[in-house]
Amino acid sequence: MKKRGMRRQLTGVVISDKMDKTVVVIVERLVKHSIYHKYIRRQNRFAAHDENNSCRIGDKVRIIESRPLSKTKRWRINKIIEKAV
Repeated sequence: MKKRGMRRQLTGVVISDKMDKTVVVIVERLVKHSIYHKYIRRQNRFAAHDENNSCRIGDKVRIIESRPLSKTKRWRINKIIEKAV
């Protein structure tokens, strides 16, 4: 049996859970501006597969790369790090 390669893992916050078995996760990162040398926040939105519909808005989650599950879903929820209050 083949071993899987290192899959990308990202940490973000759930911003939408309206779909069935799918959540939208926003991942924030800091990038340095090339001219002004100031750090800027950049955001990416990822549709992630949530098999048990266990995630809610505001949850901090770890997502892991996977095979394409639909037109937009290429990520799965790996772990809920912190539940929203």
